[in-house]
Amino acid sequence: MPERALDARLARRRFERAAAGYGKACRLESEVGARMLERLDYVKLAPRRVLDAGSGPQREARLLARRYPGARVMALDAAHAMLRAGQPRFGFLKRKSPDAVCADLLQLPLAASSQDLVWSNMALHWVADPLAALREFQRVLAAEGLLMFSTLGPDTLLELRAAAGGGRVHRFTDMHDLGDMLLAAGFAEPVMDMERLTMVYADGAALLADLRASGQTSARADRARGLAGRGFHAALLGGLAAQMRDGELPVSFEVVYGHAWKAMAREVPNRNEDGRAIVQFQRRR
Repeated sequence: MPERALDARLARRRFERAAAGYGKACRLESEVGARMLERLDYVKLAPRRVLDAGSGPQREARLLARRYPGARVMALDAAHAMLRAGQPRFGFLKRKSPDAVCADLLQLPLAASSQDLVWSNMALHWVADPLAALREFQRVLAAEGLLMFSTLGPDTLLELRAAAGGGRVHRFTDMHDLGDMLLAAGFAEPVMDMERLTMVYADGAALLADLRASGQTSARADRARGLAGRGFHAALLGGLAAQMRDGELPVSFEVVYGHAWKAMAREVPNRNEDGRAIVQFQRRR
Protein backbone atom coordinates (compact mmCIF):
# COMPACT_ATOMS: atom_id res chain seq x y z
CA MET A 1 0.00 0.00 0.00
CA PRO A 2 1.42 3.47 -0.89
CA GLU A 3 2.75 5.43 2.09
CA ARG A 4 0.17 8.23 1.82
CA ALA A 5 -2.81 6.11 0.67
CA LEU A 6 -6.05 7.75 1.79
CA ASP A 7 -9.63 6.56 2.04
CA ALA A 8 -11.27 9.15 -0.23
CA ARG A 9 -14.81 8.08 0.65
CA LEU A 10 -14.16 8.42 4.37
CA ALA A 11 -12.57 11.84 3.93
CA ARG A 12 -15.54 13.01 1.90
CA ARG A 13 -18.03 11.75 4.52
CA ARG A 14 -16.20 13.58 7.28
CA PHE A 15 -16.16 16.83 5.34
CA GLU A 16 -19.87 16.37 4.59
CA ARG A 17 -20.59 16.04 8.31
CA ALA A 18 -18.37 19.00 9.20
CA ALA A 19 -19.76 21.36 6.57
CA ALA A 20 -22.19 23.25 8.82
CA GLY A 21 -19.51 24.33 11.30
CA TYR A 22 -16.48 24.28 9.05
CA GLY A 23 -16.41 28.04 8.55
CA LYS A 24 -15.72 28.63 12.25
CA ALA A 25 -13.19 25.81 12.61
CA CYS A 26 -10.94 26.45 9.58
CA ARG A 27 -8.75 29.22 11.00
CA LEU A 28 -5.59 27.92 9.36
CA GLU A 29 -7.17 27.51 5.94
CA SER A 30 -8.63 31.02 6.13
CA GLU A 31 -5.27 32.53 7.07
CA VAL A 32 -3.39 30.67 4.34
CA GLY A 33 -6.03 31.64 1.80
CA ALA A 34 -5.61 35.31 2.73
CA ARG A 35 -1.83 35.02 2.28
CA MET A 36 -2.29 33.42 -1.11
CA LEU A 37 -4.59 36.23 -2.21
CA GLU A 38 -1.90 38.74 -1.23
CA ARG A 39 0.52 36.93 -3.54
CA LEU A 40 -1.82 37.54 -6.46
CA ASP A 41 -1.11 41.26 -6.06
CA TYR A 42 2.28 40.60 -7.67
CA VAL A 43 0.96 38.57 -10.60
CA LYS A 44 -0.18 40.19 -13.84
CA LEU A 45 -3.22 38.12 -14.70
CA ALA A 46 -6.63 38.86 -16.18
CA PRO A 47 -8.32 35.45 -16.22
CA ARG A 48 -11.59 34.82 -17.99
CA ARG A 49 -12.17 31.50 -16.23
CA VAL A 50 -11.03 30.58 -12.72
CA LEU A 51 -11.23 27.20 -10.98
CA ASP A 52 -11.08 26.94 -7.18
CA ALA A 53 -10.16 23.26 -6.81
CA GLY A 54 -11.11 21.94 -3.37
CA SER A 55 -13.04 25.10 -2.55
CA GLY A 56 -14.82 23.97 0.61
CA PRO A 57 -17.62 26.46 1.35
CA GLN A 58 -16.49 28.74 -1.52
CA ARG A 59 -14.73 31.30 0.69
CA GLU A 60 -11.86 32.08 -1.68
CA ALA A 61 -13.99 31.44 -4.76
CA ARG A 62 -16.16 34.43 -3.79
CA LEU A 63 -13.08 36.56 -3.11
CA LEU A 64 -11.61 35.58 -6.48
CA ALA A 65 -14.89 36.56 -8.14
CA ARG A 66 -14.59 40.01 -6.58
CA ARG A 67 -10.95 40.34 -7.60
CA TYR A 68 -11.73 39.34 -11.19
CA PRO A 69 -15.28 40.64 -11.77
CA GLY A 70 -15.14 39.81 -15.46
CA ALA A 71 -14.20 36.17 -14.89
CA ARG A 72 -16.39 33.12 -14.58
CA VAL A 73 -15.39 31.46 -11.31
CA MET A 74 -16.07 27.81 -10.50
CA ALA A 75 -15.99 26.38 -6.98
CA LEU A 76 -15.29 22.64 -7.10
CA ASP A 77 -15.29 20.28 -4.13
CA ALA A 78 -15.84 16.56 -3.53
CA ALA A 79 -18.18 17.24 -0.58
CA HIS A 80 -21.58 18.48 -1.75
CA ALA A 81 -22.50 19.74 1.72
CA MET A 82 -19.45 22.02 1.70
CA LEU A 83 -20.56 23.65 -1.53
CA ARG A 84 -24.12 23.98 -0.26
CA ALA A 85 -22.91 25.61 2.97
CA GLY A 86 -21.27 28.34 0.91
CA GLN A 87 -24.25 29.07 -1.32
CA PRO A 88 -26.03 32.43 -0.69
CA ARG A 89 -29.72 32.20 0.15
CA PHE A 90 -31.06 35.09 -1.87
CA GLY A 91 -31.66 35.19 -5.62
CA PHE A 92 -29.59 38.27 -6.50
CA LEU A 93 -26.56 37.02 -4.59
CA LYS A 94 -26.97 33.57 -6.14
CA ARG A 95 -26.68 35.08 -9.60
CA LYS A 96 -23.42 36.75 -8.56
CA SER A 97 -21.97 33.69 -6.81
CA PRO A 98 -19.44 31.24 -8.33
CA ASP A 99 -20.62 28.16 -10.19
CA ALA A 100 -20.63 25.20 -7.80
CA VAL A 101 -19.56 21.76 -9.03
CA CYS A 102 -19.27 18.60 -6.93
CA ALA A 103 -16.43 16.50 -8.33
CA ASP A 104 -13.14 14.75 -7.59
CA LEU A 105 -9.85 16.61 -8.07
CA LEU A 106 -8.48 13.52 -9.82
CA GLN A 107 -11.25 13.61 -12.45
CA LEU A 108 -12.13 17.21 -13.21
CA PRO A 109 -15.30 17.45 -15.35
CA LEU A 110 -13.77 20.23 -17.45
CA ALA A 111 -12.51 20.53 -20.98
CA ALA A 112 -8.80 20.67 -21.66
CA SER A 113 -7.28 24.18 -21.75
CA SER A 114 -10.50 25.73 -20.41
CA GLN A 115 -9.21 27.61 -17.34
CA ASP A 116 -6.86 30.58 -17.03
CA LEU A 117 -6.26 30.26 -13.27
CA VAL A 118 -6.41 27.12 -11.15
CA TRP A 119 -6.41 27.92 -7.44
CA SER A 120 -6.21 25.28 -4.72
CA ASN A 121 -5.94 26.22 -1.05
CA MET A 122 -5.08 23.45 1.41
CA ALA A 123 -6.71 20.67 -0.60
CA LEU A 124 -3.84 18.81 -2.24
CA HIS A 125 -2.87 16.91 0.93
CA TRP A 126 -6.32 15.27 0.85
CA VAL A 127 -5.51 13.67 -2.50
CA ALA A 128 -3.94 10.22 -2.44
CA ASP A 129 -1.96 10.92 -5.63
CA PRO A 130 -0.84 14.58 -5.81
CA LEU A 131 0.92 14.05 -9.14
CA ALA A 132 -2.33 12.84 -10.73
CA ALA A 133 -4.11 15.94 -9.41
CA LEU A 134 -1.37 18.22 -10.74
CA ARG A 135 -1.67 16.57 -14.14
CA GLU A 136 -5.40 17.27 -14.09
CA PHE A 137 -4.73 20.90 -13.20
CA GLN A 138 -2.26 21.12 -16.07
CA ARG A 139 -4.75 19.53 -18.46
CA VAL A 140 -7.56 22.02 -17.77
CA LEU A 141 -5.28 25.08 -17.77
CA ALA A 142 -5.04 27.13 -20.93
CA ALA A 143 -1.60 27.90 -22.37
CA GLU A 144 0.14 30.51 -20.19
CA GLY A 145 -2.41 29.84 -17.44
CA LEU A 146 -1.38 29.92 -13.78
CA LEU A 147 -1.60 27.28 -11.07
CA MET A 148 -1.40 28.57 -7.48
CA PHE A 149 -1.75 26.22 -4.54
CA SER A 150 -1.00 25.63 -0.88
CA THR A 151 -0.75 22.36 1.01
CA LEU A 152 0.72 20.89 4.18
CA GLY A 153 4.32 19.69 4.54
CA PRO A 154 5.93 16.92 6.64
CA ASP A 155 6.51 19.05 9.77
CA THR A 156 2.76 19.47 10.30
CA LEU A 157 1.14 18.31 13.56
CA LEU A 158 4.42 17.14 15.04
CA GLU A 159 2.92 17.42 18.53
CA LEU A 160 -0.04 15.20 17.67
CA ARG A 161 2.25 12.74 15.89
CA ALA A 162 4.45 12.49 18.99
CA ALA A 163 1.46 11.89 21.27
CA ALA A 164 -0.63 9.60 19.06
CA GLY A 165 2.05 7.77 17.10
CA GLY A 166 3.01 8.26 13.46
CA GLY A 167 0.53 5.67 12.22
CA ARG A 168 -2.45 7.77 13.29
CA VAL A 169 -1.52 11.03 11.57
CA HIS A 170 -1.43 11.74 7.84
CA ARG A 171 1.88 11.79 6.00
CA PHE A 172 2.46 14.97 4.03
CA THR A 173 4.50 15.49 0.85
CA ASP A 174 7.82 17.31 0.98
CA MET A 175 8.12 20.67 -0.82
CA HIS A 176 10.97 19.46 -3.03
CA ASP A 177 8.98 16.42 -4.13
CA LEU A 178 6.06 18.66 -5.05
CA GLY A 179 8.40 20.78 -7.16
CA ASP A 180 9.52 17.67 -9.01
CA MET A 181 5.87 16.67 -9.51
CA LEU A 182 5.07 20.04 -11.09
CA LEU A 183 7.76 19.45 -13.68
CA ALA A 184 6.64 15.86 -14.22
CA ALA A 185 3.10 17.17 -14.78
CA GLY A 186 4.35 19.48 -17.53
CA PHE A 187 4.43 22.85 -15.77
CA ALA A 188 7.03 25.51 -16.51
CA GLU A 189 8.87 27.82 -14.11
CA PRO A 190 7.65 26.21 -10.86
CA VAL A 191 8.36 28.20 -7.71
CA MET A 192 8.07 26.59 -4.27
CA ASP A 193 8.43 28.02 -0.78
CA MET A 194 7.21 27.24 2.70
CA GLU A 195 6.64 28.72 6.12
CA ARG A 196 6.02 27.27 9.55
CA LEU A 197 2.97 28.52 11.42
CA THR A 198 2.03 27.80 15.03
CA MET A 199 -1.58 27.57 16.19
CA VAL A 200 -2.16 27.84 19.93
CA TYR A 201 -4.84 25.79 21.72
CA ALA A 202 -6.07 25.79 25.29
CA ASP A 203 -5.21 22.09 25.60
CA GLY A 204 -5.15 18.81 23.70
CA ALA A 205 -8.92 18.42 23.89
CA ALA A 206 -9.34 21.77 22.13
CA LEU A 207 -7.01 20.68 19.33
CA LEU A 208 -8.89 17.41 18.81
CA ALA A 209 -12.24 19.20 18.86
CA ASP A 210 -10.98 21.68 16.26
CA LEU A 211 -9.80 18.88 13.96
CA ARG A 212 -13.13 17.06 14.28
CA ALA A 213 -15.15 20.23 13.70
CA SER A 214 -13.26 20.92 10.47
CA GLY A 215 -13.49 17.31 9.26
CA GLN A 216 -9.73 16.89 9.41
CA THR A 217 -9.29 13.63 11.26
CA SER A 218 -7.30 10.71 9.93
CA ALA A 219 -8.53 9.13 6.69
CA ARG A 220 -5.46 6.96 6.19
CA ALA A 221 -6.30 3.76 4.34
CA ASP A 222 -4.08 1.84 6.79
CA ARG A 223 -5.63 3.42 9.89
CA ALA A 224 -6.55 1.24 12.86
CA ARG A 225 -10.16 0.07 12.64
CA GLY A 226 -12.57 0.20 15.56
CA LEU A 227 -12.70 2.40 18.63
CA ALA A 228 -9.39 3.31 20.21
CA GLY A 229 -10.77 3.07 23.72
CA ARG A 230 -10.58 5.26 26.81
CA GLY A 231 -7.04 4.21 27.61
CA PHE A 232 -5.71 5.46 24.29
CA HIS A 233 -7.68 8.70 24.53
CA ALA A 234 -6.36 9.37 28.03
CA ALA A 235 -2.79 8.60 26.91
CA LEU A 236 -3.22 10.89 23.90
CA LEU A 237 -4.39 13.80 26.03
CA GLY A 238 -1.56 13.11 28.48
CA GLY A 239 1.00 13.17 25.69
CA LEU A 240 -0.35 16.48 24.42
CA ALA A 241 -0.47 17.93 27.94
CA ALA A 242 3.23 17.14 28.36
CA GLN A 243 3.94 19.45 25.40
CA MET A 244 2.07 22.46 26.76
CA ARG A 245 4.00 25.70 27.31
CA ASP A 246 2.87 28.46 29.67
CA GLY A 247 -0.58 26.95 29.98
CA GLU A 248 -1.12 26.60 26.21
CA LEU A 249 -0.54 23.95 23.57
CA PRO A 250 1.44 25.20 20.54
CA VAL A 251 0.79 23.11 17.43
CA SER A 252 3.04 23.33 14.37
CA PHE A 253 1.96 23.46 10.73
CA GLU A 254 4.32 23.47 7.76
CA VAL A 255 2.57 25.31 4.93
CA VAL A 256 3.92 24.76 1.43
CA TYR A 257 3.13 27.22 -1.37
CA GLY A 258 3.62 26.63 -5.06
CA HIS A 259 2.88 28.32 -8.33
CA ALA A 260 3.70 27.44 -11.92
CA TRP A 261 2.66 28.33 -15.43
CA LYS A 262 1.40 26.13 -18.21
CA ALA A 263 3.89 26.60 -21.01
CA MET A 264 2.98 27.22 -24.61
CA ALA A 265 2.96 24.03 -26.63
CA ARG A 266 6.29 24.88 -28.23
CA GLU A 267 8.02 25.46 -24.89
CA VAL A 268 9.91 22.85 -22.89
CA PRO A 269 10.03 22.95 -19.06
CA ASN A 270 13.28 24.47 -17.84
CA ARG A 271 16.15 22.00 -17.74
CA ASN A 272 19.91 22.16 -17.64
CA GLU A 273 21.93 21.09 -20.65
CA ASP A 274 22.45 17.69 -19.02
CA GLY A 275 18.68 17.24 -18.70
CA ARG A 276 18.29 17.94 -15.00
CA ALA A 277 15.12 19.85 -14.12
CA ILE A 278 15.28 23.35 -12.61
CA VAL A 279 12.92 24.21 -9.75
CA GLN A 280 13.13 27.49 -7.84
CA PHE A 281 12.81 27.36 -4.06
CA GLN A 282 12.31 30.55 -2.09
CA ARG A 283 12.93 31.19 1.59
CA ARG A 284 10.32 33.03 3.62
CA ARG A 285 11.68 36.27 5.00
